Amino acid sequence: MTAPLSIVFPLYAGMTHLDFTGPHQFLSRLPGATLTVASVGGLPVKADGLTFADLARLEEIAGCDVLCVPGGSGCTHAMQDPVFMAAIRRLAAGARYVTSVCTGSLILGAAGLLEGRRAACHWAWREFLPLFGAIPDGGRVVRDGSLITGGGVTAGIDFAITVAAELADARIAQAIQLGLEYAPAPPFNSGHPDTAPAEIYTMVASISGANNKVRRAQVEQAAEAYAAGKRAA
Repeated sequence: MTAPLSIVFPLYAGMTHLDFTGPHQFLSRLPGATLTVASVGGLPVKADGLTFADLARLEEIAGCDVLCVPGGSGCTHAMQDPVFMAAIRRLAAGARYVTSVCTGSLILGAAGLLEGRRAACHWAWREFLPLFGAIPDGGRVVRDGSLITGGGVTAGIDFAITVAAELADARIAQAIQLGLEYAPAPPFNSGHPDTAPAEIYTMVASISGANNKVRRAQVEQAAEAYAAGKRAA
């Protein structure tokens, strides 16, 4: 990279912090990159027992090269925050790359940024992508032009390495990977529905299914607002 590169992470209550901290850790080592972590009003954000503070005011950020939206169960509430969503649309309009991790892609969808485009999402939430005109893709990292999306949570690390290679080159991306000793060797092969033992999948899917009843209502409300905006345009 020959010019400074700005990367913005918009945070919100109820995000999954690894969706943000995983990519942030890797991209923070990208030469020439400036990372900004922001929230509406610059207010502290709580996520999975951690509090992120000293944040920039999201609505005051003029622009960025890369917009990276994390996911989490709070994404449905973020979709209903007009200030947050206005900032997502504004920053995405001027960004070189619009990106997300996990259910962050649903936020992009609610912002009208996924119409007719392939996108990844957490496996338990992927079914909601078509509500925003997106094409669900089960890939761990999915690219559709300048749109790059990661799957569920830990996919954010693979996503970040992919983005690093895109913004710099493969050598730098691999050097960052080696420096952070990212050589995954999990003790169990249960990290995906296709490989998890049947009883484990059933247990997790039943919990997700129960939660999805509430989530679907919230996502459908956001989808209705998205559709209304299209009709009004």
